[in-house]
Amino acid sequence: MTNNPWRCLLSEAIDRAVERHGYHLAAFVYMPEHVHLLVFPGPEASKIDELLKAIKRPYSYRIKRLLQAANSRLLARLTIRQRPGVTTFRYWQEGPGYDRNLDHPETVLASIDYIHNNPVRRGLVNRSIDWQWSSARWYADLPYDPRLRLPRLETLPAEFLVPAAR
Repeated sequence: MTNNPWRCLLSEAIDRAVERHGYHLAAFVYMPEHVHLLVFPGPEASKIDELLKAIKRPYSYRIKRLLQAANSRLLARLTIRQRPGVTTFRYWQEGPGYDRNLDHPETVLASIDYIHNNPVRRGLVNRSIDWQWSSARWYADLPYDPRLRLPRLETLPAEFLVPAAR
């Protein structure tokens, strides 16, 4: 995903889904071919697979419509043979993605660092705060390019802000 307008559409999809499904976004990074999200559930949150479906389906539908309108060759590359006689548009990798429950402050903070350092490890930027499509600047209290549409972030629950005393 190297297209800024598409990234903005993804931000909108994430915001709608987390609100509708009772989650809060604590950290993110958009990489060229994948996305990392760190979300925490509210008291009435749906299952995580429902949240992911609510992000992925409407977003990929919008991308498909944009590709169709532009008569893009990318549409054919993203259309796969599902079974004999049946083709489908596949923007996301097959499967639900990788998720896990984080329940220790140290693990949550390490995961946020991992997410933010993805662009650095890839060599896209020298510092995580230089990648505009991440929550790293938010955590560093730095401004973003105002032309970008980023998803809404929320502060971590109090129990994850400071590592618990032992």
